[in-house]
Amino acid sequence: MLKMALLPGLLFASALAAAAPVKIALVETLSGPQASTGLSYRSAVRYAVDRINAEGGWHGQPLELLEYDNQGGPAGAADKLKAAISDGAKIVVQGASSAIGGQITEDVRKWNLRNRGRELIYLNVGAEAQSLTGDKCQFYHFRVAGNAPMRVGALVAGMKQDGALGARVYAIDQNYSWGQDMEQAIVDAAAAGGYTVVEKTLHDVGKIQDFSPYVNKIAAAQADTVMTGNWGSDLLLLMKAARAAGLKARFGTVYLDQPGNIANAGEVALGGYVAQTFNAEAAGAAGEAFVRDYEARTGHAPTFIEPQTVFGMLLVGQALKRVPAGDGTLDVRQLALQIEQASVETPMGTLSMRAQDHQALLPLAVSVVSREARYKADGTDLGFKPVKRFTAQEAAVPAQAACRMQRPD
Repeated sequence: MLKMALLPGLLFASALAAAAPVKIALVETLSGPQASTGLSYRSAVRYAVDRINAEGGWHGQPLELLEYDNQGGPAGAADKLKAAISDGAKIVVQGASSAIGGQITEDVRKWNLRNRGRELIYLNVGAEAQSLTGDKCQFYHFRVAGNAPMRVGALVAGMKQDGALGARVYAIDQNYSWGQDMEQAIVDAAAAGGYTVVEKTLHDVGKIQDFSPYVNKIAAAQADTVMTGNWGSDLLLLMKAARAAGLKARFGTVYLDQPGNIANAGEVALGGYVAQTFNAEAAGAAGEAFVRDYEARTGHAPTFIEPQTVFGMLLVGQALKRVPAGDGTLDVRQLALQIEQASVETPMGTLSMRAQDHQALLPLAVSVVSREARYKADGTDLGFKPVKRFTAQEAAVPAQAACRMQRPD
């Protein structure tokens, strides 16, 4: 009789367990000078979660998105990661700033070492510093974005093909891991590009309000091309200062497609190049369909880091389908193993994960700012005209020897 009395309660508890959502924590910069980038990540993650849930989530369980503002710094990210873990998150997503990414991946690594059976995955959708898949690589970190050698290699090849690279290149980047990687990649690509780096500048991140002194240095160096990995307000303000000074040098960038850049730069951006993870015109009919759907769901077309974030999240969605439901609790170790083997077809081509260092292999496009582009940017008559496409294999660079990943038993 006691067993019979307990049975309904046990069945009810089992039903609750089976219905528990998989919690994903977005720990992103949602306030401060770089908030526009963080908000773009949020838009893309929300879109992807909705799509995954529309396809059944995880064995019928929905994914639940939790959002935390890291306030643009590693300390804030560390605090918000603790809150996300306390709230039951199984996957943490972040992209804006490799400095923040470095903090999160280390905190996730330490948590997982101390809490076997309660592991957490860090899905890196935009922190592109080499160290994250180099000496800091770890089993529960997955990067679904590019890195400096990939971006610069594609950019140099595309600009050289177009006869637009010139012989004198000025490198200006943010003074932290990502910017330092970009500077080194620009130097390393000089021989292949046939150019000389006439000067290099590293500047504080998110603190420069007036870039006119830097633009004056670029002009004095008689640079044909300015290469930069700047993003957020640092790129917006650099382009604004270049416009005000009437700078004649051409820009070679990795984030020129960030909303607002074309509007700020105006004619200065015309003829500038960008190495992109998505170009709707290059992707053809599939690209157009993705743009329409994203715009219908979010109110704006996907641009900047949004497409790579969506595609990376959908990669995780594919991996989730192959993790058994079991008792209704997600086995994070099994999910990590499935992400290593996952691939997803994007409008740009196949995106997959390299198990050796957990660096995604993803297609790239190099585009030039042109009035002939099919899709316009920032309400102007300018857009990004694709000039060269790279498959994931063509864009890839070898895994770093510094990555000595410790795999779980």
